[in-house]
Amino acid sequence: MKSIIYLSLIVILFNPLVSSQTSFPTYNSQTNFSLTSPGAMKFGLYGYDNPALLSYLHQPDILFMWNDEGKKWNDFNRWGLFTAVPNIGFGLIHERQGDVEITDYRLSFAQGDKNASFGLGYGWSTGDNNYFNRTNLITIGTLIRPIKYISVGAFGSIATRGKMNEGVLDLAVRPLGNEMLSIFGDAAMQHKKNIKQANWSVGAAVEALPGIRLTGRYFDTKMFTFGFQLSFGNLGFITQSHYDNSKKYSSQTYGVRLGAYDRTIFGTTVMPEKKYVEFNLNGPIKYQRFKWFDKSNTLSSLLTSIKAAKDDPNVSGIAINTSGMAADREMLWEIREELKDFKSTGKHVVMFIDRPNIDLYHFASVADKIVLDPTGTIMLEGYLMGRTYLKGTLDKLGIGYSEWRFFIFKSAVENLSRTKMSDADSVQRQKIVDDYYRLAKSDICANRKISPETFDQLVNDKVMFLPQDAIEQNLVDTLGRWETISEVIRKIEGESKSMVGAGSLAKFQLPADNYWGEKPQIAVIYALGACAMDEGINARSLSKVVEAVANDTRVKALVLRVDSPGGDAMASDYVAEALRKCKEKKPVIVSQGFVAASGGYWLSMYADTIVAAPNTITGSIGVIGGWAYNKGLKDTLGMTTDHVKVGKHADLGFGFTLPFIGVSLPDRNLTSEEFGKMENVIRTFYKEFVTKVAFGRKKKFEDIESIAQGRVWSGYDGKENGLVDVLGGLQKAVQIAKEKANICPDQEVEIIELPEKGLFDLSQFMPKLLPFSVEDDPVLQHLKFRLKHNGQPMPIMPIDEIEINDNKY
Repeated sequence: MKSIIYLSLIVILFNPLVSSQTSFPTYNSQTNFSLTSPGAMKFGLYGYDNPALLSYLHQPDILFMWNDEGKKWNDFNRWGLFTAVPNIGFGLIHERQGDVEITDYRLSFAQGDKNASFGLGYGWSTGDNNYFNRTNLITIGTLIRPIKYISVGAFGSIATRGKMNEGVLDLAVRPLGNEMLSIFGDAAMQHKKNIKQANWSVGAAVEALPGIRLTGRYFDTKMFTFGFQLSFGNLGFITQSHYDNSKKYSSQTYGVRLGAYDRTIFGTTVMPEKKYVEFNLNGPIKYQRFKWFDKSNTLSSLLTSIKAAKDDPNVSGIAINTSGMAADREMLWEIREELKDFKSTGKHVVMFIDRPNIDLYHFASVADKIVLDPTGTIMLEGYLMGRTYLKGTLDKLGIGYSEWRFFIFKSAVENLSRTKMSDADSVQRQKIVDDYYRLAKSDICANRKISPETFDQLVNDKVMFLPQDAIEQNLVDTLGRWETISEVIRKIEGESKSMVGAGSLAKFQLPADNYWGEKPQIAVIYALGACAMDEGINARSLSKVVEAVANDTRVKALVLRVDSPGGDAMASDYVAEALRKCKEKKPVIVSQGFVAASGGYWLSMYADTIVAAPNTITGSIGVIGGWAYNKGLKDTLGMTTDHVKVGKHADLGFGFTLPFIGVSLPDRNLTSEEFGKMENVIRTFYKEFVTKVAFGRKKKFEDIESIAQGRVWSGYDGKENGLVDVLGGLQKAVQIAKEKANICPDQEVEIIELPEKGLFDLSQFMPKLLPFSVEDDPVLQHLKFRLKHNGQPMPIMPIDEIEINDNKY
């Protein structure tokens, strides 16, 4: 619809009118500076011709061109200067004829996307305006690229004084769907001319090698040109030979371009400049960052950058500084796997560590060389899962807690009702830590050439390693600070290598003109934190995001990243139902993060494919409830309550409000009658949960029931018992989404991350009135969440089973 509107504007505004003499330079008068029609190659004349082309420019650029008019190469009687930044362009063409001269200026703007864009330009002249009969002009243009094979441009100019106007149609075709071959044609019509009198040209542009372009163009006047472009990256040279209608050479055009990075074989295929990409991973690894004032590393950006480094012929290695790095073990595994894939091409990884625990050391062990700080230590402490039991504390405070547990492994609230771990909880937790250890042991032994027996000994007998101990045990290769990492690289490579940031990689520098139109989109939607309607995953708004993606024809598949322990079943079901409906229109793939269990698994169950890491916590298909109530605290605090009621159970849940937390504590426990009703609700709820999972996973109820009962599983076990389809991370999920959407494996896609993060984190500018805050304390937050949902059956897992790293959300 946008495309139709844009084209209609051009036709209506620039339908040729009766006119007097020429009052601005025509499109054909600019062709000695244009190797092709505007939309066929690169960015035309940066908005001087079709302003809509500025929507494709990715970096600031400047182009200087001149025509020798058949004289010496350094004759500057006719020259042009064209410069632009994304969406804004400025250009001028200067011409001298004997003692008179004129300079024609254009200022242009563009707005739109890669499928359809709209541009507006304003032109004026200085010099001998009367001699050249110049007046100001307005240009309106559009660029439409519905698919990667076709480009349609239309633009027109109208004089602000007089009746002069001109309309231009520009059509280009790419038979191969890329920049290697473009066939084009254009036509310009002025004054009262009809279509047969239009000036036209046809031609082709070939880019057989990156940045080396050959062009040929034939005009209706029987003139023709041959052009050549040579790119050196940020610098380029242009020349074009002009022949008249008698096939005789008439003039030469020269050009120099400086600024925006362009495709090139120099420094890549020819004389490649090998370098190392530097990653400083200080701080938390997040899922998303704020648009402003947030330089945090994100999981997606790190994975994308490592893959870009793998594919970049100028990169020979990666150097990573892990000092101050904060990430859960699942994220570390995903990044480690991407680094392993990077190394499969023969490139190297160098890692600096200072005080790693077993998780961070497991991550670092993928490196070819590990550098330990001279005053650092390594801890190979093993893995532990434990809990703090609060029954005694609650008793002392005067708070009673009744655990509503009817499924053996559903242990989410036993720390509030018991003084030690139940046998069932001990069994499932032991299996999880065994799998953690199994994964770390396997990877570390393989990469550091350590036997399994030796590794067990290092963990059980040594535990902590000072720098010299670490070298003797082959845990690290050398000692040094991050500042000395270049020397380690020199020893690996046999020569010094320059260090660059990920932003300088070719993938992030190359222009967008190699692909016309919008690339196929895959939406990555994040469901993070507790399952709640208006906090955590924000199910009320998140379900709307899923619905919008389902109805967006540009998005070919959806990847849901789940990192949630569950919570409110209603919240989980809101999103799950939206995903089930979306699945009817396009593929839905789930990528499970550190934890995607209970209500987090509810979010996952309808996916076409569930992808999890070996150390993901998944499953926990079950429902539990509990009831906190006053057992003396109210009296201790000197508080009283009173009420009137209608209805036998109206006072169920009535009580006093706890200071600071802001939620109520009921005055009484449930009666036996009320407890029986609640048990029925929980068992019915559980049956519904298992039934939904069985439907989503295309299995029998009995098959899911046998692995349910609230039990948590590692990704390893989830793959074995059918709760997980594929072991992998976010990149694997995107790859599967492409396959399911029938997108060619080599086809680039655009990743759309949703919900969009805000502009900036307002909380960092807010002063704290008190030295503590409920919002900052995960234990108080958990208590507030439990009391807010007091008595509600919930598919949720123990909060202490989750690594507290709220910064990643």
